[in-house]
Amino acid sequence: MTDFNVQNELAVLQNQTKMIRKRSYSARKSQLDKYKFELLELKKAGASTAELQRWLRTNKRLKVAHSTILRWLEKHG
Repeated sequence: MTDFNVQNELAVLQNQTKMIRKRSYSARKSQLDKYKFELLELKKAGASTAELQRWLRTNKRLKVAHSTILRWLEKHG
């Protein structure tokens, strides 16, 4: 008989999956860091994330996803 523990093997596989799927956004600087002052001031004045996204695209020619702006604001705001 072999000593095969299903629960232990499953736990190992699930931990491996978590490590594979984990994304690291802090490994490199964000493009938004250049505009930190402007973004935080606009947000403080009441701008929505969609408006910040439009401002970046129009004035800074920077195409950024809505979720990226949300994450950046959570980290810096």
